[in-house]
Amino acid sequence: MGAPMARYVHSRGVLTAVGNRTQAKADAMASELDVRAARSAANFADCDLVVLCVSLDADVLENVAALAEVLKPGAIVVDHSTVSVETARRAAALLAVHDIGFLDAPVSGGVEGARNGKLSIMVGGDEAQLERVRDVIDAYAARITHMGATGAGQATKAINQILVAGINEAVCEGLALGEKLGLDPERLLPTLMAGAASNWFLDKRGATMLRDEFAPGFKCLHMLKDLRIVQGIARDSGIRTQTIDQAVADYAELIERGYGESDTSALIALKRVRPAAVVEESDAAPGAAASVEA
Repeated sequence: MGAPMARYVHSRGVLTAVGNRTQAKADAMASELDVRAARSAANFADCDLVVLCVSLDADVLENVAALAEVLKPGAIVVDHSTVSVETARRAAALLAVHDIGFLDAPVSGGVEGARNGKLSIMVGGDEAQLERVRDVIDAYAARITHMGATGAGQATKAINQILVAGINEAVCEGLALGEKLGLDPERLLPTLMAGAASNWFLDKRGATMLRDEFAPGFKCLHMLKDLRIVQGIARDSGIRTQTIDQAVADYAELIERGYGESDTSALIALKRVRPAAVVEESDAAPGAAASVEA
C-alpha cells in the first residue's frame, strides 16, 4: 500500500524521501520518482512529516525510536499501520520527549483504496497537528476523520476489523452455500448486490473467490495479526467476542493450510467443507447417535 500512497504524495510535489525494509524496493521507487532513497532514519532528518506504514507493533516502535533521535522539534510522524492502542500511546510518548508530534492514523480500503487514492483514514492525536498535515494525507484519502486523543484511531480500526471479519465470514459462508445449491454466480451476485446483503466485500471479491482467484488485496496473515490485536482489546472491554474468535480461528487455519499470502476471500475454502470432526445425526447410520470427536 505504501507505494501508491507515496506516488500520490509525490503528485502534490512534497515527497522528499522513501524508505522500505527491502532496500531494492526503496531504490527503485526513489529512482522512479526522482527522490531520495533512505537507508536509515537519518535520511529523514530534514523532513517536517514522516509517514509510516509497517506490519507489526514492534516495527512501529523501532522506527519511532530511531526517528525520535533525528527529527527536528515540531516535526510530525503519521502512522498508518494497524497496531494496538497501547503501542500508539507508547509511540506518541517516545516522540513527545523530543517535541515531535504523533498521529495514529490507520487506514481502511485495502490495496484498491490505496491505488485509487480513496482510503478512509481514522486519526487519533492532537487535532491541530492533523490540520498541519491534512493536505498531504488528503492526497490518498477519500475521508479523514479525527476520532479523538492518541489511540482513538487504532480503537476505530479495531471496530472496522470486527465488522470486516464478520462480513467476510457471512459472505464466504453464503457463497459456499450458493455453490452447493447450484446457483448461477452471474445471476446470484448482482441479485444480492441489489438488496440488503450488498457490501464492499461481496462486490469486490464475490466473483473472484468463486473462481478461486485469491490475489491479495489484504492478506490472510495480516488479517489474523489485526484480529489478534482486536481480540485483546475486545476481551479487555468485557464484550462478547464470538465473531472475533471465530474469525481468528478461521484465519489461523487458513494460514496453516498455506493461504497466508492469499487474499482474505480465501476464507471460502474453509466454508466449502464441513469439519470432518462433526458428524450430524442426519449423516449417521440409521439408529446411530450423533457424535463429536474430542
